[in-house]
Amino acid sequence: MIEKSYKIKGMTCASCVNTVEKAIRAVPGVLEVEVNLVTEKARVRGEIDIPDELMERAVVQSGYGLRPESADESVAHERRERNLVIAAAILTLPLMHPFSLPFSIQFILASLVQVGIGLPFYRGALAALRNRTGNMDLLVALGTGAAFVLSFVGHHPYFESAASVLTLVKLGKWLEIRAKMKTKKSLQALEELKPTTARLKIGNQEFEMPISGIKVGDQIVVLPGERVPLDGVVLEGETEVDESFLTGESRLVYKKPGDSVIGASINTVGRVVVRVSHLGADTLLSKVIRLIEDANSKKAPIQKLVDRVAAFFVPAVIAISVLVLGVYFLIHGNINEESIVRAISVLVIACPCALGLATPTAMMVGTGLAAKNGVLIRDPDALELAHKMNAIALDKTGTLTEGKPKLVRITAGDPDRALRVAAGIQKGSEHPLASAVLSEAKQRGFNPDEFSFSGHQAIPGRGIIARVLGVPYVLGNARLLLDHGFKVAAESSELYTCSYLLNLESREIEGVFFFEDELKPSAPSLIRAFERMKVKPILLSGDNTAVVASVAKALGISDFKGNLMPEEKANEIRAYQKAGLCVGMVGDGVNDAPALAAADIGIALSSGTDVAMQTAGITIMGNDPARALIAILISRRTYSRIRYNLIWAFGYNVVCIPLAASGALSPTLAGLAMALSSISVVASSLLLGWTKIPKS
Repeated sequence: MIEKSYKIKGMTCASCVNTVEKAIRAVPGVLEVEVNLVTEKARVRGEIDIPDELMERAVVQSGYGLRPESADESVAHERRERNLVIAAAILTLPLMHPFSLPFSIQFILASLVQVGIGLPFYRGALAALRNRTGNMDLLVALGTGAAFVLSFVGHHPYFESAASVLTLVKLGKWLEIRAKMKTKKSLQALEELKPTTARLKIGNQEFEMPISGIKVGDQIVVLPGERVPLDGVVLEGETEVDESFLTGESRLVYKKPGDSVIGASINTVGRVVVRVSHLGADTLLSKVIRLIEDANSKKAPIQKLVDRVAAFFVPAVIAISVLVLGVYFLIHGNINEESIVRAISVLVIACPCALGLATPTAMMVGTGLAAKNGVLIRDPDALELAHKMNAIALDKTGTLTEGKPKLVRITAGDPDRALRVAAGIQKGSEHPLASAVLSEAKQRGFNPDEFSFSGHQAIPGRGIIARVLGVPYVLGNARLLLDHGFKVAAESSELYTCSYLLNLESREIEGVFFFEDELKPSAPSLIRAFERMKVKPILLSGDNTAVVASVAKALGISDFKGNLMPEEKANEIRAYQKAGLCVGMVGDGVNDAPALAAADIGIALSSGTDVAMQTAGITIMGNDPARALIAILISRRTYSRIRYNLIWAFGYNVVCIPLAASGALSPTLAGLAMALSSISVVASSLLLGWTKIPKS
């Protein structure tokens, strides 16, 4: 499947979103399409690479534009809208006192507003009619057009209604554009963090050059106070870096040779030489930005429901407007100016802008707030669902424990030879137990290359099978040995995790490795915090049951299971879901990927594997699972804001349409109320950004 993103120009409401989606969906080869009103982007997935020209033709024929747009262009667009509002206000103000102006002057001023401000609305209305749909443009064009014609034909002073409605609607759109630009600031701020140059080190010389000229493997120098240009590994020097822009953690992180550094983090105290490991779109910052963009280009389930409602909204409003005329005719026996003005007010006040903006603006602010606090929302479904989470499954190793186990003892056979063989088999592995083995071998001066292996086969959740010097070995847990018909005695205790080295040729255990992994200091308070938030903690681990029981007891977790294979973790989560729980899952490894996918909300630690991050809907920057609490808090606040926005948007129409139909609201007041409804929804979403996130 091929995925592309496009910038859409000219959308004003949820009905426009439906029209653009319908037009793109009709293009041959398109499988899925999602259009976002706030970001003005279309996300298209197709079975083939669809030419951009074909996509552009479909969108243009539907009455909209398709093209790339830069940040500078967005600013220019906002300025153009501001200037149009000022011009419209200058032309409209004299019309507010119509009896002091000759009719001809009123006509000229109102005509200038109709052409200068109203023309885009009329174009949009014609496009809507061609597509047999309705949108905000159609309602505004019908309302203001009718008021203008009524004024001209009847020589009555309704020019101010036609002009003021257009001016107020344009004012509302300008303020809306400004507010939407603010919702995008978090993403723009991340983009602006990317350094544009780097100090390349060749031999003993250093050269300042553009980032585009740097290659993977190059050495770059980073001085105190500078941002690290690209992701890499420290080769020389020691320092402390500020990674708060990405992790939300204000504490400086100590870096020494061998440690990785993140591009755009700030080097605070020492000069370091860094070997570049990732460029461009592969850097962590670029991936983060892409995750946020993906989240904001997708639709939350509640937004899809709103869009379906909006598709029927405009035709319903037009029907109500016609009904007003019909009822007036039945009561009074004619259709006069008063009835027409009432019908116009209904058309003007009932624009679906607020409905279209209620959800995406809150989602964008919510994802931005989360990113600022080290929580990346990859999937808007996860942000929407997390507020309902009432159970959370936690992996043990690397989530509740430090994830840096130490090899404390080796028994059976020749411990030194067992360690050398195990180090040879696990050379290059990133598994925490493998790291502990390799670290111990290094401390004892053993060379992992001494015992070369072949036929290497990793069994997730169990261990490794390999041949060493032609001899088949199994290195893993008791379940892996049992798979090969070998049952081990209970060597494990509640304090240690055990791994076994089995010689398949001699059928002898050549080594039993005992590992110890400490609890994270924050783990006890984390469990208590989940319980305070009415979220049930569940411990699911592949480690032996005795160790898991010990950790659960120390943390006060009553629900736990050990000796679980990856798919068994997923099955446990499905069982809780069948019991009626909305289950989240926090994990960091390949073993956790099935469980992360099975959970209602998957939460991965970025310190873990890419597989876990790609499977989860939410990624926590760093290795602190306490940020899952932040994800839940922001989800609850975001969903509450969406609900408030939708209640306001629907309630506004329920109250104001009858007022307009009864004549209690003039077209001018209706236009003002309509503009304020959209502005209030966006302003409401922006308030979400002021949410206070606890620091502990």
